[in-house]
This record gives sequence, C-alpha cells and structure tokens, in this order.
Amino acid sequence: MKILVVGSGAREHALVWKLCSEGNEVLCAPGNPGTQALASSLPIGASAIADLVEAAEREAVDLVVVGPEAPLVAGLADALAARGIATFGPSREAARLEGSKVFSKEFMARQGIPTADFALFSEADAAIDYIRRAARPLVVKADGLAAGKGVVVAKDSAEAEQAVRDIMLARAFGDAGAKVVIEECLRGQEVSFHVVADGENYVALAPAQDHKAAFDGDRGPNTGGMGAYSPPPVVNATLQATICKQVVEPTLAGMASEGRPFRGVLFLGLMIVEGEAFVLEYNVRFGDPECEVLLPRLGGSLSELLRGAARHQGTSLSAYRSQWEAPAALAVVLASGGYPGPFPLGKAIRGLEQAQSIEGVQVFHAGTKLEEGELRTAGGRVLTLSAIGADIDQAAERAYRAADAIDFEGKHLRRDIGWRARVHAQSPGW
Repeated sequence: MKILVVGSGAREHALVWKLCSEGNEVLCAPGNPGTQALASSLPIGASAIADLVEAAEREAVDLVVVGPEAPLVAGLADALAARGIATFGPSREAARLEGSKVFSKEFMARQGIPTADFALFSEADAAIDYIRRAARPLVVKADGLAAGKGVVVAKDSAEAEQAVRDIMLARAFGDAGAKVVIEECLRGQEVSFHVVADGENYVALAPAQDHKAAFDGDRGPNTGGMGAYSPPPVVNATLQATICKQVVEPTLAGMASEGRPFRGVLFLGLMIVEGEAFVLEYNVRFGDPECEVLLPRLGGSLSELLRGAARHQGTSLSAYRSQWEAPAALAVVLASGGYPGPFPLGKAIRGLEQAQSIEGVQVFHAGTKLEEGELRTAGGRVLTLSAIGADIDQAAERAYRAADAIDFEGKHLRRDIGWRARVHAQSPGW
C-alpha cells in the first residue's frame, strides 16, 4: 500500500517504522529527521487540512493515517472522506470524545460508563465555590485540547482553586479553558488501553502504562509522557475482558446510536481502583509514548489492521487477531532541561548510532531537527528510546543503556519507568 502518515512526533516515527517494515510505500507530513530516513517527507503541517487533502489526492495514496488529535478534532478525516480517501482516524463528531472533556463526561453519564463523579463549569466563580464546598481531593481539567497538560491533580483546595484561575481566567491553555471539568480524585493505578475500531467491530491491543509526571516517584507537573511500558501487571485477562464489556463496547455502541460511529483508535485512560476500571479520559489517537511500546511488540500486520478499520470492510476487523511477538517493551523519553516548563532549543545530540546498535532498541525522534547536517534538539520531548525484551526487566536494561549512550546539554529523563513491574514482573497473559 501507499500510505500517508500525518504528524511529526515519536508516535508518527513509530507508525512510519512499523508500516515501512511491512513493505509499504510510506510518506509523512511533515515528518522529522527520524521518519526522513525511512519515508518520503511532505512539507505540510498536520493542521493544514486543505493542503493534506490535496497531497493525498496528488500522491494517490491508498490510506491516510492521522497521528495527532488536533487535526482530527478539526475535521481532517471528514475532509478526506469527502474526496473518497480512506482514512484511519475518527470524524470530527466522533473526535469530540477527546476534543471536549465536557462532551465526553456527559456522554459517559448518558451511556452508563464507569467514571469519576464530576461537575461542569463555564464560570470561574462557580467552579471555585464548588471546590470550597467539596472538601475532598479533586482534579481540574480544561475542556479542550491542551497537549496533554490541561489536567491538574490538586493536592488541596488551594491548588484546585489556583488551577481554575490559571485555566479559566489566565487562559493558560487558550480557549481550551473556557470550560472546566472538576471531578473526584480516584486513587489507584492508571492504565492506557487501546482498541482499533471500524464503527462496529474492534480489536483490543495490549494494555500499557504511561508515566506522566516529570520526575521520579511520580512527582512534579504533568507532561506529555516521560515513558511507558507494556504489559502492566495490574491488567490480567479477566480485567481486560471486563474493560471491553463495561467500557469499550458501550462506548462504541453509544457513539453509533448517537449518529457518530467511531472509526480509528480509541485510547482509554483508565484508573484501576480495587480491580475495577473507571474512565479518566478518552483519546482518539494512539498514545505517545504508549505507541512506541505497543508497535514494537506487535507481531501481526499493522497495515491490515488500520486498513480494515478505515474501510469498515465488514468482517475484516472481527477476523483480525492481534499477535504479541515480544513479551515486553519499555520506552524512556529524553526531554530538554526545564520541560514541561521553558526549555532551550538547538542543543547538539550525540550517540544515536551507539544507542540504535543495542539489541532490541529502536530510537524514535520526537523533537529533533537537522541543522547543517547535525542533529539538534527542537522540542520538549526530544527522543524516545524503546526496547523489547523477554520481560520488563530486560526491556528496561536495554532502554536505559540506550538512554545513557545519548547525550545533549540539559538532557532530562526519569530513571524509574516501569517501576511497578521491573522487579519480579508477572505476566498478565499477553
């Protein structure tokens, strides 16, 4: 197949790497130095919808795979569908599951999907009054897209109130903060659960666990993700089946019944509390860095899976069986010093070849650029070092050896990715 991948981060590099390994002709818009080594690059930004549609037509691609959420929320899949171009990614209406936390919480309430108790606000004063009366741990979320950073898990009422002021009054996330969701703070383990859906049928992928906090011990501000691993011991076969029955199936059925069938990858952010799963949030694209541990583990054809979902080919998805070739995978993100706050750019990167030579390791570019033939930093998250292994311990050893081989000024990483499973890992049956 001839496939156009939209996006420029480590997630898109992982998609390009996997699709190329299956013998497809792949283009990437706009791509990054990592994708450029594998695929043709198109100098088109991920939000340039008209230009992307024109390029997909000009290049006569068989499939468009959309990586980031913003163009999906803006209607890229709809624009491509209007031209008869098969697209892996949901419509604008279906993408509201991620595009609006207000919409998603109201949807969960309508469909009886387990989630934390919540309240919705469009006025800061009312939100602050609710916080003062609640007298319990709370989470404050900006309604719209905020690059994974619009969520504040408040340690007390004062922090929750400040989050409201930052989001709604100071507009730290722009118009995404016009409304907020305030919900009860659930205590447990967070899990990332992906399914690929064609609007009716679905294929469940292996679970993963992300590490959002900036520093070891899950301390510090939320980031876009500092690392991930798969599989997490907390999800066994029984819980996986329960998640599918209580969350996945009612979500897909509810979206279809409301006239917005979901086609693409549905990424559930779940909290596991005493063996029960509650939805924290919906996402309508692969997680990043979760994608960088799922795809190296995947033994079946990603191309077949994405095409089946995009084209809604009757039984194509129901007949697909995911295969997990690698028992475990772990990914470590190398970030710029200061991330997720202000950080410097343009720092020279060394050691990529040494890292890539380690058995089981793949280096995925996130925020890099080539400048006069030299690779330099160009974002907060710079590289993702992903490694497969016979177990989590081996995958971690390989990933961290790769991380230590790479150097740039201000390099920051967490040293405890996969800490819940790195000692005496227990297989959950994947």
